[in-house]
Amino acid sequence: MATVITINRPDVVALVEEAAEKMTGGNKTEAVALAMRRLLEQGARAGTLFGAHKKSVRIAEGVDLTAPILDVVPDAETGREVER
Repeated sequence: MATVITINRPDVVALVEEAAEKMTGGNKTEAVALAMRRLLEQGARAGTLFGAHKKSVRIAEGVDLTAPILDVVPDAETGREVER
């Protein structure tokens, strides 16, 4: 299952080659894989949602912060006109 990726930008090719020499003994494929893993890890949500201000927000027991807050379908979703 070989897939080929072509990189045409000379600056990117130079970065991959430099990283490969420094980090993987010249293995460009592994250097790109390492970079992609790092990007994916960076984008993953980890830790507290409240950053440096731990315990600054208190949530009542039984409250689900991921649950929808509207218990009705909004008018915009139904297409119904709003009466004034």
